[in-house]
Amino acid sequence: MDDGSRRAQLLSVKLGALVRDHLGSADGLQPGEFGGGAALIAADGAAWVLLDGQPERGLGAALAWALRRDATALHVLAERATGLLARRAVHFGFQVQVWHVEGRVLLPAVAEPLPVSPPVLAAHEEWRAAIAEGGATPVVEHGVLAGEVEGLEVCRVVTDAYTDEVRLEVGVGAHDREAFMMLHGNKPTVVALAEVVAAVREHRRPGADRHPLNMLAQERALRARVVAEPELVDATTVAVVEPPISRPNLKDPVPCVALADIGGVPTAVVCSSGVDLDLVPYAVDARVALGVHDAVVLLPARDAIDAQRRLAALAVPPIRVVTVG
Repeated sequence: MDDGSRRAQLLSVKLGALVRDHLGSADGLQPGEFGGGAALIAADGAAWVLLDGQPERGLGAALAWALRRDATALHVLAERATGLLARRAVHFGFQVQVWHVEGRVLLPAVAEPLPVSPPVLAAHEEWRAAIAEGGATPVVEHGVLAGEVEGLEVCRVVTDAYTDEVRLEVGVGAHDREAFMMLHGNKPTVVALAEVVAAVREHRRPGADRHPLNMLAQERALRARVVAEPELVDATTVAVVEPPISRPNLKDPVPCVALADIGGVPTAVVCSSGVDLDLVPYAVDARVALGVHDAVVLLPARDAIDAQRRLAALAVPPIRVVTVG
């Protein structure tokens, strides 16, 4: 038995014990396979799902698992991120209870508020003009000012941890920015940025050959496209806005957010790439963060699956799914 199978078995045993202790009986528990942890159906038809790995990204998969099995309700268990899960769970027309696992005890999770974004520091804001002059699009997310080319971050304003110097670092990701500074530190920042922007744009253009620079942040490339072509979502205007929570890094695909005017109605547009079952739970967070009623999820047609459409229809109010070729 490999490590993955052994862990899946251990999680299944753990879930069974937690549910048995909570319900006071093991009668009628039917274990099932769940890739992101463990799951079972109880005698009353309710689904119980234990999230593992990245629980903050597991609500959509848990809901999809419960819906496929015609469950009467869903209980989501996790050892962390339960406040986030509880916040998103209330926005679905399906009975969902989130539990925080504390040893062998299940505690009802309390929904945590959305994080409050810090403002961009004034010393950082001074670099906005340089970012634009170098050909990148200034983007602010949770207090961080960066520059993007067709959705890919190519520079970021940082404060040196040792000297408190504020500078614009050029490169794709932290390691690339560090290497670029070591190799080209003597170049004027705007000149260096313009060279990187030109190189990145060549690979991010429509129809470009496959390259690492166009495989990264494909969801953000889609957002850049809908900003330029708002008619993709029947909008008159689309503008980039920050996500409800900060993204962990540039490498892992995470949905991104825009705000559209659709028929005079402000609407959250959440862009994604790849099959992401947590897209809709993420979108309900984005809608709340923007303080709007309507939301659209936008993704490539190849990545849209029936489970996402079911979740979108289950959101309260329902979320529209739009696909592009």
